Order: sequence, then structure tokens, then C-alpha cells
Amino acid sequence: MPDRGGGPTGPRMRVGRPSRRVRTLLMTLGVLAVLGMAFTMFAGFWTDWLWYRSVNYSSVFTTTLWTKIGLFFVFGLLMALAVGLNIWLAHRLRPPLSAMSVEQQSLDRYRMGIAPYKKWLLLAITALVGLIAGASASSQWRTWLMWINGVPFGEKDPQFNLDVGFYAFDLPWYRFMLGFGFAAAILSVIAAALTHYLYGGLRITSPGARATAAATGHLSVLIGIFVALKAVAYWLDRYGLAVKSSDFKATDNWTGLRYVDANAYLPAKTILFCIAVICALLFFATLWRRTWQLPVIGFGLMVLSAILIGGLYPAIVQKFQVQPNEQAKEAPYVEKNLKATRNAYGIDGTKVTDYPGTGKTQDKTQLRDDVDATASIRIMDPNIVSPTFQQLQQIRNYYAFPTNLDVDRYSKNGKDQDTVIGLREINLEGIPKRNWINDHFRYTHGYGVVAAEGTSADPQGRPDFTESDLPSKGDLGKYEQRVYYGEKTTMYSIVGGPQKEIDYSDDSGEKTYSYKGDSGVSLSNPVNRAAYAVAFGEPQILYSGAIGEGSRILYNRTPKERVEAVAPWLTIDGDAYPAVVDGRIQWIVDAYTTTNGYPYSSRTTLGDTTADSLTASNDQRAVVAQQNQVNYIRNSVKATVDAYTGEVKLFQWDTKDPVLKTWMKAFPGTVESKGAISKSLMDHLRYPQDLFKVQRELLTRYHVKDATTFLSGSEVWQVPDDPTNKSGSAVPPYYLSMKMPDQKAQAFSLTTTFTPNGRDNLSAFMAVDAEAGTSDYGKIRILKLPTNTTVNGPSQVQSQFNSEQNIAETIRLLRGGDSEVEYGNLLAVPLDGGLLYVEPVYVRGGGLKYPLLRKVLVSYGGSTAFEDTLDEALNKVFGAQGPTTSPPDQGDDGGTTPPPKSSNPTVQNALNDAQKAFDAGQEALKKGDWQAYGTAQKDLQDALQRAEKAQSQPDKTGGGGTEPSKSPTPSTSPTGS
Repeated sequence: MPDRGGGPTGPRMRVGRPSRRVRTLLMTLGVLAVLGMAFTMFAGFWTDWLWYRSVNYSSVFTTTLWTKIGLFFVFGLLMALAVGLNIWLAHRLRPPLSAMSVEQQSLDRYRMGIAPYKKWLLLAITALVGLIAGASASSQWRTWLMWINGVPFGEKDPQFNLDVGFYAFDLPWYRFMLGFGFAAAILSVIAAALTHYLYGGLRITSPGARATAAATGHLSVLIGIFVALKAVAYWLDRYGLAVKSSDFKATDNWTGLRYVDANAYLPAKTILFCIAVICALLFFATLWRRTWQLPVIGFGLMVLSAILIGGLYPAIVQKFQVQPNEQAKEAPYVEKNLKATRNAYGIDGTKVTDYPGTGKTQDKTQLRDDVDATASIRIMDPNIVSPTFQQLQQIRNYYAFPTNLDVDRYSKNGKDQDTVIGLREINLEGIPKRNWINDHFRYTHGYGVVAAEGTSADPQGRPDFTESDLPSKGDLGKYEQRVYYGEKTTMYSIVGGPQKEIDYSDDSGEKTYSYKGDSGVSLSNPVNRAAYAVAFGEPQILYSGAIGEGSRILYNRTPKERVEAVAPWLTIDGDAYPAVVDGRIQWIVDAYTTTNGYPYSSRTTLGDTTADSLTASNDQRAVVAQQNQVNYIRNSVKATVDAYTGEVKLFQWDTKDPVLKTWMKAFPGTVESKGAISKSLMDHLRYPQDLFKVQRELLTRYHVKDATTFLSGSEVWQVPDDPTNKSGSAVPPYYLSMKMPDQKAQAFSLTTTFTPNGRDNLSAFMAVDAEAGTSDYGKIRILKLPTNTTVNGPSQVQSQFNSEQNIAETIRLLRGGDSEVEYGNLLAVPLDGGLLYVEPVYVRGGGLKYPLLRKVLVSYGGSTAFEDTLDEALNKVFGAQGPTTSPPDQGDDGGTTPPPKSSNPTVQNALNDAQKAFDAGQEALKKGDWQAYGTAQKDLQDALQRAEKAQSQPDKTGGGGTEPSKSPTPSTSPTGS
């Protein structure tokens, strides 16, 4: 063939196709990749389904899943149809001939290029917008379920006289629908305009008309739809004013209408709605007029009106009507905000009582007698003594206690006793040898409850344990002690199979156990094993010989995780706490229903209002959904999680809450009635801390009911910073049993203090009755101190304590050597018109790794005492002996004074040695010789252990034996005889 030029004349290089083997390999790899991705997606879905089925909440999974799928397909298809239909219509309305111009000749190349692929391109575009819209809509499953299941609140807003349910349940869904409509209209306009331009319906540089009549009509209708949606938005904005947040000097996150909203924005929105409707009709009219002149003028007038009527006019009203007489203008709206906020946060029933702040009774003896009746003062701080529990009751390194222990009530000798309690949970960091088998098969659970009296300490300053040792024994009786689910149990475990678990160890050696519960998901099925191997990224699950018949995998093991998973519509309190109920350890979890659509109620951010000095140092105490802004909250659900089986139960607590009723309609059968709560469980339920912290933050401003006072800001309080540490965070609320002035008997309460804004003196004391099942449960009482006198606040009491010379000198001595001083909770208790402050002081001294109670600070009416025991400190402050005060059993160093003589010679010898060690310790303390003091304390402890051991044995010399000691065994918690 003749050479046509353009290349070499030599032999051509032939580019060969890949061989059949290569093509087969590539195809196989492609299929495997697709199958791998598909199985990965399946594994996530399948393991979730198996988990929900294992906890008997499969209805939550299916309801949520089908709601998401339904929203995805409905709104995805609607968006795809809207965009696809308008692209198809624009193509259908294209002119038959394109103008002969450079612009159109350039577009011809694109038209010819996409001609063979028009259908595929249309499908690709519509599929893409449909997927995006569907994914966005599926995330609104909560909004949909609340709208479709919403129940009325039975309360109406003061502006529009609509039920609060409209704002909480309906308005959010209408706003979503409106947003979806705007997105569909805008995308349709863009897609139609591009298609019209591509096929000559719109022209930019071509001579003649810029748009064909068909393109003009099509785009005008779409823009008219957009403007009509804007009219709907203006109308909904009228109602949105009732839940609109704005800056207002009276308070942060103000919600609701103010004077300018009611008298400027509200009429402006109505006028703009009418203008938008007229403008939309003008756009629709272009179907007949075929000109954009009037619609464009109308649209320009709408924009101008939005600037003048919607922006400038309200600013003028605010400047010239409101600011010159703000209090008079805003007062009616502030009153609406006060009422709505107090109701929405459950603080409308708060009882505020004037309180003098100074004692009335001159008889100090009588005051000393009244202390014990007024409060069971807790000197064991659950946020300090965890290391002490750890040191004395950990027993094995693979156990651990939470950083912050909990306070509960247990009956002892027929009387309720404030108790500090913690669980001995599994601690993987303490496992002697870390490997996959040990981490997930052998060390699977913690063991036992450890509890101590909150109002006392043993003679050496250690907790006075009421439940201790391993296995635990004491006042709690028999119960299932194994802890498979806990706050520190975050790793998955595989139990019940051929591999035995370590149960606990004692003097006879290591005990093994195999899980008997039906919790978790069975791994007997190879499909399940493969799914979990993929989901957890752990291939050994698939082939390990340690997994066999009966093996079950436990995960999602913290109480908060489990409750949040089975009830994703709840907000979980930051502090789950354990209780022994009917022979089982139950985690009790408080849960809240919230909304940010309560009209006129000011909003708050949960993460900010629930933060304090404890959450600053403990991530586990953080409230779920920290950044959520809410303006309505109820503790509507009490949940329990069994520490052995992981069983989750939800109980309806607030039977009137419409938000909970709505969710119970959406997820029927998931929440049990309040009547299903047993008496034994009711005894351990309490008022939740996070709700209390939200309420106390609101009450810093909303304790007043008068709009004028609220606007002036003269009565604004603040929650003081915690004076016992340097975190700079708010003081946490404290649980203790006490009685307020109007109460006849002590009640388990949650308390806090307030100071004036920017000052340190005390302005108020707040307590809520925290004992569930009582008629006063949830009743908030505030004692308001006079503003014309000064009563010391927490930081001032702490400062006074630190500045007194004799106290400072004692603290200096206690800090000698390598000792550290830690201040416990500074408790405030109302007493005879004044405030009694009590603060335990702990010392980590010598070689000790844990704090011991060494001193107690008491302050009342300007008098301060710093003594070895609470009784001694109270006696010194009031100058009188208490009715039940026993002779002090601690020396100045907090050491132990030996008990009386015994008839058992062995015991007596040990007690003599204890006396010598005690005297040596006292002498060392005076000299400041901390090494000698530590040695003496160790000798003292050894002598007391020998005395206790000898006391439990019969007297072989004939002197007579003694009853065996009921104290914890010497090896774990030595006590004095």
C-alpha cells in the first residue's frame, strides 16, 4: 500500500492484548474485591443485628433501619425525579435548529460528543443527586419519627396559641421538608438552565433573543416554585420566632420573641409572605406572557423589601423604641421567657426561702446536739478514696476501681447509711502477660462489690469497710459477684467455650470459671465468626481453637454504651452507678428526653452546664451528646444493666413527659411501666447529677420571677469554682443525708452552693430531695441569704482554713518528707440559720500510695476547728461534747491508740507492741522524722494484725477466748482490735 506519510516506513510495533491468563487473573481479583467490600458491609450489618437480637431490642434495630431505608429511597427518588424530569423536559423543549454562531458551533462539538451517552449521563446525574439527597434524608430519622408519632404537650405558647408539640415535633419536620424543596428547586433550575444552554434554548453571545419561549416558560415556573417555597419559609419563620435564639444582655441563649420580634419582625414576615406569593404568581404568569419583565421587577421588589422591611425596620424599632425604655418594653416578653424556661427545665416548683446565714441559738451545747440530727456528714469523699480502695481491696493487679466512686444508701441495723461503693472491675493493664488469649478469653470479668461507710473511718484513717475481701463479704449478703459489664470494661471477651476463664485467686490458688449466662452472641456459627473477624479486624476469631461450641462474644460492655444503643433517642447521664438489688449487681443509668423546640425557653449546652471539677479529670463522667443545645429536659427513663448478664431494662420514670410518650409510640414495647420497678430497686434510685447541674445553672438567673429584677441582673448568681483543687472548674454537687429547715427528718439529698456573680461570699444554698419513691422526691429548695450581710462562701472558708497559723503549721508538718495533702469534698449544711462547713483532709504519707483521712476541718459562724476526728472538730467549734461522742481514738497524726488490755496473753503482747509503736510514731511526728514515723506506723499495723489474729483463736493458756473478729481479714483490711 502506498505510504500516506505521517510515520516511519519500517515495521510497526504491535501492541498486544493481555493474555487470557492475565485477563482471568484481573477479573478474579476484581470479583474478589467486590465480594470483599460486599462482605465487609454485610459484616457490619449482620453483627449489629445479632447484637440487638441478643439484648432483645431487635425492634429498635429494625424500626431505625426501615425508617432510614424508607427516607433514603423516598427522598432520593423525589430528588432524582425532580432533577431528571427537568433535564429531560429541557432537552425536549430544545429548539429544532441552532443559530449559526461561533457560540453554537462550539456547543455542537459537546452535543455530538454526549449524544451516544445521553441516557447514561442522565441516569448518572439523577443517581448521584438521588444518593446524596437520600443519604441526607436518612439522617433525619429522628425528626420523621417524632413528627409521625408526636403527641400534644397540653400546653400552648403565649404568642400563637399553638400546642408546644407543634414546635417540638412538627416544625422541625416542616423545616426539613422546606429545605429539601429548596435544594430540589435550585438543582432543577441549574440542571435545566445548563441543558437549555447546551441545546440552544439559552444564548449568551448569539444574536437575537437570549432565550426561547419554551426555555423562558420552563425556567420561570421553576423560579416561581422557588419563590413560592420562600413564601412558605416566611410563613414558618413567624412561628420560628418563638424558638429563635438571640443575644440578649439578660441571659445567654435567649429563646423566644422580644419586643422587636413581636412588633417588627412578625409583621415584616407576614408582609414578605404576601409579596413572595405575588412574585411567585408573576413568574408562573410567564407561561402566557412569555416575558420576564414583570417577574424580575417583582423579584427585585421582594429582595428590596426583605432588606428594608425584614432588616432595616426592626433595627429602627430596636434603636428608637426599645433602647430608650428597654425594661418597660421587654418586661412582658421576659415574663413569658421566665415562665417557659422554669417549666421546661422542671424548676417551676423551686421553693426559695430567705435564710439569715447566721446562727440564732446561743446555747452551743444545743447546737452540738442538733448537728447529728441535721445531717449524716460524709467524711469519706468518693472522689478521693478510690486509690485507698485500690490499695486495700484490689487484691490482684488485674482488678481496678473507677477513679470516682459512687454514693448510695444501704440499710444497717434498720437505719439507712450513706455508703461509698465501687466494683472491682477487670483491668487489662494489670494482666501479668498480655496476649490475645489472656486479654479476651482468660481475664474476662471483675469480681465483687467493695463498700464503706460514708460517715466514718477506721482508727488509721482508712475506709470503714462494710463489704470487702475476695470474694466479697459483709453487710450486702449473697449476690452474683462476677462483673462482666462495667464502666472500665471496654474490651470484648469471648466466654463460655473450651477456654476456661480466671474467676479469682485466693490462698488455695487460682479459681477458674466458664460463663453460664446467655448474654452476647454465639460464635458456634462459622458465618458469625467470619462476620466478627471482619467487623473487629481480628482474623484469629475465624480460626482460633479457643473458640468452640458454646463460645459467646461479649461487647458494648459499658452501661452507657448499652443503654444508648438500645435507646438512641435518649441522652445518657454522665454517671452510672452500681447497686446490689435482689442478689444481683445492677448498674443504674439515668436517661433524659430533650428537645430544643420549647417556645420561649432559653437554650443551654449540655456539655457546658454539666462540666465541673470531676468531669475535667474523668472522661467517663462526661454526658453523652455534650454539644447538644436543648431547652427542655426530663429525667424520663431509669435504666438498669445487669453486671453479669448485661440485660438492659428501661423503665418509664416521668409518666407525663410527652417526648417520652412520643418515643414509646415510635418504639413500642421497649420501655416498661413505672409500676414494674421493684421496691428493692426503688430504694437505690436517686436524683441524677447531670439534671441537677443543668437546673442549678439555670437557677443562677431564673430563681427570680420578676422581669424587672431579671433584666437588671442584680440577682444573678454563679456556681463557685471548686476550692479544693486547682482545676478552675465548678464545684460538683454532693450527695449526703441531711434535712433542710422545713423538713422534719433527714433525706438523701443532692446539694450545692451559689455565690453572687463575680464575688466569693455565699448567696444561696440549694438542695433537692434525691430519695426516689418519696413524696418530696425532686423538690428543689433554695435558701437565699441576705444581700446586706456577708456569709463566707466555699473559697473564703478554704482560704480562712489555709491562712490560720496553727492549721497552716499542721499542714506543713503533714506535708513533710514526701507526703501529699489532699482536700476532700467541702460540704455545707444549713444549721440553725447558719452554714456548717465540713471538709475531710487526707494525707498520702511516707511510702503509702493511697490517701488516709488524717484531719477534719469544721467551720461555723466564723469559728474553725482542725482536728483528728469529726467529733473532736465539732466539739471544739461548739465548745461542747456531742451526745454520742466517744473518747477520741486517734492521735494527732491520725494513728491508732491501742485498745484496752485483754485476758489473752498473746493478744496483750501484741497490744503492748502496738503501744510502743504508737509512742514511737508520736515522738517521730514531733521531730518531723517522717522515715521513722513510717516505720512506726508499719510496726503498729503489724502489731494490730497479730492482735486481731490472736483474738480470733481460743486462748490455749486457759485465759478464755474471744469472739472471732467480724472485721475484714487482716490481709486485706487490717483494723484495730
